Amino acid sequence: MINSKHELIIKDIKSSINAGSFNAGDKIPSENQLAAKYDVSRQTVRKALGKLIDEGYLYAIHGSGTFVASRKDKKKHTKNIAVVSTFMSDYIFPRVIQGINQVLDENGYSILLKTTNNSRKGEAWCMEELLSKNIDGMIIEPSQSAISCQHQVLYDQMDAMGIPYVFIQGCYEAMMDRPFVMLDDVEGGKLITEHLISLGHKNIAGIFKADDTQGILRHKGYIKALQSAGIAYNPDLVIWYHTKDKSMKPMEGLIRILESGLSCHAVVCYNDEIAADVIKGLQNIGRSVPHDISVTGFDNSLLAHSKGITTIAHPQEELGKVAASTLLGLIDGSISRKDAHILLEPKLIERKSCF
Repeated sequence: MINSKHELIIKDIKSSINAGSFNAGDKIPSENQLAAKYDVSRQTVRKALGKLIDEGYLYAIHGSGTFVASRKDKKKHTKNIAVVSTFMSDYIFPRVIQGINQVLDENGYSILLKTTNNSRKGEAWCMEELLSKNIDGMIIEPSQSAISCQHQVLYDQMDAMGIPYVFIQGCYEAMMDRPFVMLDDVEGGKLITEHLISLGHKNIAGIFKADDTQGILRHKGYIKALQSAGIAYNPDLVIWYHTKDKSMKPMEGLIRILESGLSCHAVVCYNDEIAADVIKGLQNIGRSVPHDISVTGFDNSLLAHSKGITTIAHPQEELGKVAASTLLGLIDGSISRKDAHILLEPKLIERKSCF
């Protein structure tokens, strides 16, 4: 949150530098020009510029003006690692961060933690702030990763500055060549759907998240399982939702399927959170789980334990450990970027939500 005029100037100049509007060696507007642009005093401008000079973004030449500094030679080995997460909830994040922290702590590193609320704009803000700090690397859970990244220039800036990073949970399609550590979501979606097929279900509905990579990949696994079993894919049995409408659209879509007369006795849900909501919603309309409808989740969260949901185990702590170890390998050069593409194996956890 910007709470003063000099902070607004700082933010705008940082954004311009990170976006490539100003390059190393470029002269920025004069104090008088900046004062007029932001309708502030020259003293306020000098305060902002002084802060940017202290942070290494700018340098001043007496009598000539203020210029953009080269930041490729950013200080190394600060022992600070930034972790950017979509949400700081109690769903699966605590176990992931526990794994990250264990490895980093054992190697003498500290964590700077940021959250984006699964907003691409929030991710860009977090990265801009972190690029102003001395960090040795970054672990990033991308926001709305199924949608084209609008701030790839910030990742290019990190590359130029020699700051390694690792994506976790998902990865933007255009940046699949960058380091990542993820669960094999395609295999997970296939495994959970095959389980329902093995129980005799054929008309299997699917609820998937449209704006995150995991939803796209789990849907792909769902299709693979149906195809392998010789079951025709029916798009009318598939419900897509976005982050902003997750509280309503999944259950509304399932009720629409049930009221349409389509035969449906099993549902593959994007994750345990959606599965728990679906079970509650089905009970509210007089449907029994699993006797009327079998429901599966994904992630093996505490919700899955408490609600007895058949699910796919997410290696939460292991994923965090592998991500941290991979990043440290990138930092010390023992791992190359082309080798830092890691998929973890999913496992089926059977409970009482399927019949």
